[in-house]
Amino acid sequence: MKQRKIPLRKCTGCQEMKNKKELIRVVHNDAGEFFLDETGKKPGRGAYICPNVECLKKAQKSKGLDRSFKKAVPQEVYEQLAKQLCGDIENG
Repeated sequence: MKQRKIPLRKCTGCQEMKNKKELIRVVHNDAGEFFLDETGKKPGRGAYICPNVECLKKAQKSKGLDRSFKKAVPQEVYEQLAKQLCGDIENG
């Protein structure tokens, strides 16, 4: 059997290549909205970040998401990511 290739993406915080399914996708669509993509299939420009608070802080400090989207990311997106990460840590 032919072995399938595992898709890799780079985290905008730590700059490490990781399995796409391990990362959280942030999407910027044509309407100018930013949101988190749970499925990884929603239309729009995507950027990836590791599911930990340290990478989120690094991405915010280095403006990694801003560079990926070539546009300033609103503070609400970072807050939404932080809430999701804190919830994931508490749940498991």
